Amino acid sequence: MSKIPIIILAAGASSRMGSAKQLLNWGGKTLIEHTLQTALNTVSNDVIVVLGANYELIKKKITALSITILHNQEWEQGLGKSIASGVNYIMEFNPHADGVLIILADQPLIDSAYLNELIQVFNPSKNQIIATSYKNDTYGVPALFDKGYFKELSKLKNDKGAKHLLTQNESFVKTLVLPIKNVDLDSKEDYDMLYQANFKK
Repeated sequence: MSKIPIIILAAGASSRMGSAKQLLNWGGKTLIEHTLQTALNTVSNDVIVVLGANYELIKKKITALSITILHNQEWEQGLGKSIASGVNYIMEFNPHADGVLIILADQPLIDSAYLNELIQVFNPSKNQIIATSYKNDTYGVPALFDKGYFKELSKLKNDKGAKHLLTQNESFVKTLVLPIKNVDLDSKEDYDMLYQANFKK
């Protein structure tokens, strides 16, 4: 089994969406259930979801799944704090992990095959970061970090997530290109357009 736990970041309040986007419908499941199932269908045997805003509401929907649910009570500090919550958990309860794969709950077009590809190209104990390539020579999540970055990841606090680690360690970054155009669901318009494109044919 893979020694790469997956952390799903799902703690935000979805202020631009107007409602908890984690609970939006996505093909008969909620968005968070869809993302969790995608992670559970990979070679990873350790899936962790970090919740924050609307914790009790979202938790009720996912307690039946074989996952670890963390409550980031400082979710308002941003993505960095959620990453730190997940990595601190791994450092304590999964000390043999070779790295961590970080994904977002609002990228429903990311599939299990792509996450498996990130895990399969990763070479443990080489300080590698496997990131997703985007336009304009930028890269980001989904991203897999070697355990050598755990200490830095465990101390993150702000809303920039782990982007500075990608730029500071550029020589160790390997990028993969998604086979589809990735979309983050930040607004109701984003969601409506993507849902129509995928389910209203």
